Amino acid sequence: MPAGKAIKTYPFLAPLAWLYGSAVRWRNRLFDRGVLPSERYPVPVICIGNVTVGGTGKTPHTEYLVRFLSQHYRVAVISRGYKRKTSGFILADEQTDSREIGDEPFQMKKKFPGLLLAVDSDRRHAIRTLLQLPEAERPEVILLDDAFQHRYVAPSLSVLLTDYNRPYYRDRLLPAGRLREPARAACRADILLVTKCATPLPESEYRTITDELDVQPGQQLFFTGIAYGELEPVFPASGGKRLLQDIRPGNEILAVSGIASPEPLLNELRRYTPQVTAMNFPDHHLFNSKDIERIRKEFGKMKTPDKIIVVTEKDAVRLINHTDIEEEWKSRFFYLPITVTFHRNQENAFREIILQHIRTFEQNSLYAK
Repeated sequence: MPAGKAIKTYPFLAPLAWLYGSAVRWRNRLFDRGVLPSERYPVPVICIGNVTVGGTGKTPHTEYLVRFLSQHYRVAVISRGYKRKTSGFILADEQTDSREIGDEPFQMKKKFPGLLLAVDSDRRHAIRTLLQLPEAERPEVILLDDAFQHRYVAPSLSVLLTDYNRPYYRDRLLPAGRLREPARAACRADILLVTKCATPLPESEYRTITDELDVQPGQQLFFTGIAYGELEPVFPASGGKRLLQDIRPGNEILAVSGIASPEPLLNELRRYTPQVTAMNFPDHHLFNSKDIERIRKEFGKMKTPDKIIVVTEKDAVRLINHTDIEEEWKSRFFYLPITVTFHRNQENAFREIILQHIRTFEQNSLYAK
């Protein structure tokens, strides 16, 4: 993050953070010593996770890996399905909605209809179930979304994300900060990704971040940023795409978000007009009737005729079936899709590490037979 920029923590909650940290350290020690079991599997299992609570970009990075690896392998994604209204194992199909599997898995399934996507709080059970599929359907690579703390599964490769704007090495444990476990847990990762980086970073900042992360022997470090697409309609039947470059400084935007870090979205929109009003809700927020009425009232205060509502891609999947959004203003709702970009021409190196890991895993599996 920029030198000298502080992150918000709550030092007065340090005693509670110490108690929380003690419990987490004890749990990790039990796994490290083999008292609690970690299970391995006969296919490559790649974990994409973090040591903080939300906001590092796991979903777009998981989607990046799905898009890339699906060119070479049959890929499955396993997620917990946070805030879904169901329980147990569910293998998503074309009829599955976000209430059944959660907003982020639904977003992925919508983007990649042919993807094997399962939700289950017990990742071991999910992996076993997927591996019992007929051979022609069985996954050749499994991606675990947000499972760095799910140590009952021993991934073959761990990818750990940290937000450039809130790196874990400057954060505190919950509830004083947003760390799920101590920063030194990052030593379990094979690949470190510093996400949401500004473009470009000064070379001196790359070096500073590398030093502060304390990259261990055998770990690989990469830097990624966010690229925004064009505005897509939340309700396609009511309107079409809209170009960001067509937004003028006089246009008004109501930016509605239920994500951990809405700042990048707001910064992108403010590149086109300063008249951006933010309505921020908690991460993974499920919009109810009162929320929709609040949005309606705030939108009604805007005077320009060409005003629009912009939400994140994750929020769009929570709103698309909402019965309280009237037909007459559906054409005003847009979402802004994002993709991952690599800094310093690192993309090919990152891809080769992933492919080499899978090839090596396959070779070792053949030798073991």
